[in-house]
Formats: sequence, C-alpha cells, structure tokens
Amino acid sequence: MAGSQFTLAALATTAVPGLVLTGTRTLGSAASGDYESAVLRDADGTLSAIRRPRNQRAEARQSADLVAIRALSAGIRSRLPFAVAEYRGQAPIGSTRAIVTTYVPGTHPTLRDLGERPELATSVGRAVAAVHQLPTSFVTDAGLPSLTPFEVLRSAVSVMDRAVATKLVPAALVERWEGAARDQQLWQFTPTVVHGALGTGVVLVDGDAVTGILDWGELRLGDPAKDLAWVLAGRRDGFDTVLSAYEANGGGRDRQLAQRARVYHELETAQWLLHGVQAKSTEVVDDAVAMMHRLVDAVQTPSAEPLQSVSPDTMEIGEVEQFLSSTERRHG
Repeated sequence: MAGSQFTLAALATTAVPGLVLTGTRTLGSAASGDYESAVLRDADGTLSAIRRPRNQRAEARQSADLVAIRALSAGIRSRLPFAVAEYRGQAPIGSTRAIVTTYVPGTHPTLRDLGERPELATSVGRAVAAVHQLPTSFVTDAGLPSLTPFEVLRSAVSVMDRAVATKLVPAALVERWEGAARDQQLWQFTPTVVHGALGTGVVLVDGDAVTGILDWGELRLGDPAKDLAWVLAGRRDGFDTVLSAYEANGGGRDRQLAQRARVYHELETAQWLLHGVQAKSTEVVDDAVAMMHRLVDAVQTPSAEPLQSVSPDTMEIGEVEQFLSSTERRHG
C-alpha cells in the first residue's frame, strides 16, 4: 500500500511542476476498483487527488471526465452550489497516465439516507436543478454530445427491443414499456445540461449538504429525467422530496419528468440483462430476470405509478418504428 502511495506521489510531482508534498494517503480501496488513487497534501496544506486507471475501461472514463471538467470553466462552476474537481496536471506511466486534480471532500450518501433525511434529499434536488440550469452553450462549444428528444427516445426503444428479443422480459413489462414508447407527450421535453451518470457513488455530502459531484464523463445535453432516475431505487418519499426541491429551485416545469425517470429506472433492469447476455454470465442474467419479476409485482400494485402521461397521445408500436426510421433518415 505504502509503495503504491509513494509511486503516485512521485507521479504527482512530475505532473504538477513545483509541487512539494508533505503527506499522502490512499483514496478508496488500495487493492480493488478501476483506479489506484491517493490524496496528496502539499506544503501549504492544499489537498489534491491523483488517479491512475487500472484498465482500459477506467482509462476511457478518465479521459471523458477530463474533457468535461476542463469544459467547466470558473464562470460555470460559480453557478453550482457544490465543488467540482479541477485539473492540475498529468504524468505518463506505462501505457496510460495519472491525472492530478483538486480534492473534493465528502462522503457518499446511501439511498436510504435520502429517504430518512429530508434536508439531504432537498440538497440533492437543489444540486441537480443547478446542473440543469447551466447554459447549454458551453457543452456544445466543448464538442460534447447534444441529444434531441428523438435521439433519447430512439436509445430507449433500442434497449427495450434488444431486451425483449432475449424473450426473457415478462409480458407485463413488455406491454408497459411499449406503452411508454408510444406516448408522444412523454418524450416532449427541452434538452438541458445533464451530468448523465448521477448516483450515490458520484455524489459527495457533508452532513445534509451536497459538497461535490464527481465523474463528469457523461456530461451532455439530454433528458433531465435521466439525472433523477437513480433516486427511484430508494424510498418513494426520498424521490418525492428530491423532485419537490428540484422544481422549487427552478428545475423546469416538465409535467412528464417523473414518468420518464421511471422509464429510465425500469430500463436499468433491461440493461443489466443485456450486460449478462453479452458477458455470457448466467448469474447476471438470472439476477436481471429476478429483478424484472420483482418489478412486475411492484408495478401491478394499486399504488404503482404509471409510465405514460395522464392523457397520452399514443402511436401504435408500428408507427413508433416507422417514425424513428423516417426521422433517422432525415437526420442521417
């Protein structure tokens, strides 16, 4: 462990000229995970973080994150009620590189915390709203992805179709998801700046306040509902509090936001199934199928929320496919 820390410390002094270190400690797990990481203290007490990817997947994620945090200028950051890591330097090591950023303190909350601590859930809703109100121009200027509602719908339908093709999706979910895909009103939204990968593992808190958000590699213009879907894995009152705070802090007037968030949340089971199929993992496939059957039980209760809008303007599934095909030709 100590050897790893000293290696990372040496890399940091190469990455940041003039850096004088007085201490270092391991960040995260020293033996597992996608990154080898450490927190560094320099002579004036400033803390930095260094991360070295352990595999190609981590290297790709780190590169995407670097592009995003460089796009977040000082002016953009000043609009956020939490900290974002700032780039300090990099140093090559083997076939990859180690990246040094400022250190963002805090601990990761749990979904249970959001249900039990309304003040924390309120802070999360406020933080997400602040991201979604950022000016869209900085995302397009940085060349980051910009998705239209059509492209978002096409992506969701693709996940549905590939999962259904495995013949492992319960009929009740097939019907429910196809109904959401046919609902034209559901997919009428204004693309906003979205983090794209929010979850308990990237949110940092101190007490009941969000102090930072990590891993910006999926930063883009897209569907704001995507950034709220993860909260649905916890208690219903936690999601309601987050959503109320989100709306109270200028998070838009999208009446279908909660329904689309539920679509994304439910499609996570389909994505887990597809991952299992691709990896040829019987264990993952069985787990995904079990999750889907539990989801069927949940959505068939009287208190279950629908996916479709209150008064949906629906298309038949063949019309959806024809619409996607024709629009793709026009955009192609």
